[in-house]
Amino acid sequence: MMNPAEFDHIAALEESFWWFRGMRRILFRLLDPLAAQRKLTRVLEAGCGTGHLSRALEQRYGWRMTPVDLASEGLAYGRALGVLRLTQADIAALPFPDGCFDAVLSMDVLVHFSRGEEQQPFGELVRVLRPGGLLVMRVSALDLLRSRHSRFALERQRFTRKRLLALASLFQLRRLRCTYLNSLLLPVALAKFRFYEPWLKSPPESGVQPLPGWMDQLLYTALALEEKWLAAGLNFPLGQSLLLIAEKAQL
Repeated sequence: MMNPAEFDHIAALEESFWWFRGMRRILFRLLDPLAAQRKLTRVLEAGCGTGHLSRALEQRYGWRMTPVDLASEGLAYGRALGVLRLTQADIAALPFPDGCFDAVLSMDVLVHFSRGEEQQPFGELVRVLRPGGLLVMRVSALDLLRSRHSRFALERQRFTRKRLLALASLFQLRRLRCTYLNSLLLPVALAKFRFYEPWLKSPPESGVQPLPGWMDQLLYTALALEEKWLAAGLNFPLGQSLLLIAEKAQL
């Protein structure tokens, strides 16, 4: 589970912070054609946090979202936002029957399971997905990029593209797209996480903090440029996050 204290930071800045805005922009650009081509009605967000993304997806696509999270702190924020159908549940033991969702989204949740424990929650996401349904998953990438924010948020593992695809293959998912994200800022992240933070020797701290307007916009612009690259069908070979879009095998 994520550090409950992180929900306060997320709820305060989820609408405006560069990373959230940029990642939503990328996600929507990749989902737009899929939403237009496929009949997606019942959609699960596994690990919904505050429910902000579920509300945005329901408003954009008209999907009937079912947002699920184990943490009562996140769900309390979701209720205050007026998010519908919030459910408290462990994604490693979902309270839903087999094949009941057209799509399942899980954003930055699998990383909160210890390495070696990811198969159970991943299998649950696949189980509740109908044949031909879509799994959309984002995870933190590359152990080298572990930071004091990672430690604060109680992130327990990070993935490589090879390891994430191996997990998808284990559950017989057909890959539609798998790419690294937040790639243009990789040199900055390496300098910060591998040199500056170790030299500073500061305790774990959330990276979701208010920034000067010019800096927030500059960082957001990097993700906006990535969105255009990805929209052209191109992938990034390395990055701070990984996004997988895959299809469950038809019966």
